[in-house]
Amino acid sequence: MKLQWLGHSSFLLEESTGTAIITDPYDEKLTGFKMPKLHADIITSSHNHADHNYFKEIMGSPIIIDKAGVTDISGVSITSIPSFHDDLQGKKRGKNLIFKFRIDGIDVCHLGDIGQDVSAELVDQLMPINILLIPVGGHYTITAEQAYEYISMLMPDVVIPMHYKTPDSIIDIDKVDSFLRLFEDEAVIFAQEEILEFERDDFAGNFTKVIIPKRIFD
Repeated sequence: MKLQWLGHSSFLLEESTGTAIITDPYDEKLTGFKMPKLHADIITSSHNHADHNYFKEIMGSPIIIDKAGVTDISGVSITSIPSFHDDLQGKKRGKNLIFKFRIDGIDVCHLGDIGQDVSAELVDQLMPINILLIPVGGHYTITAEQAYEYISMLMPDVVIPMHYKTPDSIIDIDKVDSFLRLFEDEAVIFAQEEILEFERDDFAGNFTKVIIPKRIFD
């Protein structure tokens, strides 16, 4: 499978036969990032905010998944799991969907704008995870420290942080630095490629790697 970070919480995931999924497409006016014009077969949206559900820039006739449930489309299994956008059971910011993808035998989890603390019940629903896409910028989601707790309990092979401040971002969230400081230097990899490729055999390591993809904006 192929994975490309598009900015904010948006990723392009591509299955080996070409099925393309875009997560949480965003409005440039809210994020500062320019959403690239890409084709998708499937769009997933974690919640109904314009920095996560801006569908009109996506080309093709994609199936939109924005409700809890289980779906199988063109060789990709997608499970969407309800959660909360805050630590007050949604009273402050509402609900959030977590998406679990099974692509080419690889388990990918996109936590959306998760705001609640990790729990044993949620861990049971989500494991196993090969690649975890997790917000780390705080303010509107979990903080870097809370993200680290999720990682400690979920034990993914690879972590790719999202929803953090970059030079392009205009949202009041934290940079990725405080999150990266929680890991040993050898666990953090700054990728030189915009598009990351993974195979099932890549996940035989005994510790979690944090990968920072090269930004398409560089």
